[in-house]
Amino acid sequence: MTPTRDELLAAYSLPDRSTTRVRMNFVESADGAVTLGGRSGTLGGQTDRTVMQVLRTLSDVVVIGAGTVRAEGYGSIEVSEEDAAWRRSHGLAAQPRLAVVSNDLGLEPGDAVFAEPSRRPIVVTHAGAPSGPRAALEEVADILVCGAEAVDLAAMRAALAGRGMHQVLCEGGPHLFGALLDDGLVDEVCVTVAPRFVGGGAGRIVAGASEADRRFRLAHVLTDDDGFVFLRYRR
Repeated sequence: MTPTRDELLAAYSLPDRSTTRVRMNFVESADGAVTLGGRSGTLGGQTDRTVMQVLRTLSDVVVIGAGTVRAEGYGSIEVSEEDAAWRRSHGLAAQPRLAVVSNDLGLEPGDAVFAEPSRRPIVVTHAGAPSGPRAALEEVADILVCGAEAVDLAAMRAALAGRGMHQVLCEGGPHLFGALLDDGLVDEVCVTVAPRFVGGGAGRIVAGASEADRRFRLAHVLTDDDGFVFLRYRR
């Protein structure tokens, strides 16, 4: 039976919002492909989209790599009015913030992700990032400098927490996931397995990480009427 929104809110609930937590969310095919036709969104279904909205509703900040912003055509991450009301009733701002991670600042102020946000976005970069793009992006986003010559993800996590954003939801992409794993910063992984076999040359949900036996425990398994499986792992 397909879980309802309220059941999903309960299933993915956070027991202690003051504890800093990095939660990943990905969708993949049953044969492990992270994209179909070059995009991850084409793999999902209605329940997967509801799970994504629930996870955003529960988060303080949604972190996305700049490459994923470009590949997926990210625009607004705003949750629905119903979810915004839920957030307000739990003492949260109506909308989560968005943070885009970029080493080279290959973003444009006119990109959809910066268009008319309900909360000013954050761009996470490093001290050596090019000054011209940085100056342009300062017009549309808060610049968070973490690291000297490359983004220091542990420093980013600490800086976000220092600004009251303890619940971090990361929506990828695979290279950002891999870097977070290598740095030991991932606390939860939420994976939707789509009932599709894609083949081709699509990558995995993790890219660039060193090989290691990183053990997580399975917190829950949910399914819906369309054959999707929703897995939640905790470190």
